Amino acid sequence: MKNKRPQILAYYFPNWHVDPRNEKWHGTGWTEWNVTKCALPRFPGHKQPKKPLWGYEDEADPAVMEKYIDTAVSHGVDGFMFDWYYYDGPYRTRCLEEGLMKAANVDKIKFAVMWCNHDAIQAHPGCRAFPKPVLASGTATPEIFRRVTQYCIEHYFSHPSYLRVDGKPMFSIYHLTKMIQELGTETLRELVDEFRGRVRQAGLGELHLNAVIVPNKDQLDVPPAALGLDSFSGHSWSWSWTRQDSPCVDYGAAAEENIPRFRGFSQDYGLPYNPSMMVGWDSSPRTLQSDIFDPAAGYPYSTILSDSTPAQFEKYLRKAKEFIESDAFNGNFLMIHSWNEWTEGTFLLPEEEHGFGHLEAIRKVFGPVK
Repeated sequence: MKNKRPQILAYYFPNWHVDPRNEKWHGTGWTEWNVTKCALPRFPGHKQPKKPLWGYEDEADPAVMEKYIDTAVSHGVDGFMFDWYYYDGPYRTRCLEEGLMKAANVDKIKFAVMWCNHDAIQAHPGCRAFPKPVLASGTATPEIFRRVTQYCIEHYFSHPSYLRVDGKPMFSIYHLTKMIQELGTETLRELVDEFRGRVRQAGLGELHLNAVIVPNKDQLDVPPAALGLDSFSGHSWSWSWTRQDSPCVDYGAAAEENIPRFRGFSQDYGLPYNPSMMVGWDSSPRTLQSDIFDPAAGYPYSTILSDSTPAQFEKYLRKAKEFIESDAFNGNFLMIHSWNEWTEGTFLLPEEEHGFGHLEAIRKVFGPVK
């Protein structure tokens, strides 16, 4: 693996276009841009609101997505891993199906989907008095598992730009331990095997099944091989940088604590592991702005990563690159959290304060997509 450039995948959060269910919950024409615009500084030195350099664009517009694609690949991002939701049907998919998949330059980029099988909670904004009320259940049943996976087989896997690992379409599961708890190990393995069979029946070959794992949070009581998995990926640094005694932790301190753990994660599960780099973190826009901001209240009142500048990001991308070029790296990808999580303060898209700085950091360290 030494000196081999990994494919760089940015997680893509799709909530910047109008969706009927969002309109039901939040009102006609609502998108998460409404939350971004309402953010306020919560303490001295806190920089909010974040302002996109290109304005509050509609990601379901193919012209907007064409700009995103050109920007991504010219700065070293090979593809997008789309957060994908299913609550009695697909949810927030227009940016993928009407935007990216209809973009004139979609052949330049790769994409895959990660089933975000968590509950939909009210965090737009989240209120301390009524923490995390559930708007829609993300509970997985065998029938829902079949519906989700069949939808992805029929709508995405055959697309020429769909991401493949060794020729196999990649499908990721966000909350693996939750799914195990809901389905049981044996049933989940049976569903996975059936899923693989349906992929073959569709003439798409074999499947590459990935799952997100957050060490010290997601504890697997069964060997990964028993679940039929092919790889794991990181998603964020949430397992080790959160504090309850301070609104902020320095980005560099969190990176110094987390990046050395990549080696252990690559060894602990007996499968290839794709490490994740965070661009930053600040979920305070998702809090009720009139409530007191206190990390002890839990998400979205989470500890902020401060000083997450392009220079800091570049510094720690280089440390991640050192790991990737070592013999310990056994994955295929470097995951970036994320492309556009504006209201969680972790985004690559250009904004007024830093411009293209975080994107330029990727190009400086890894070069453009070849």
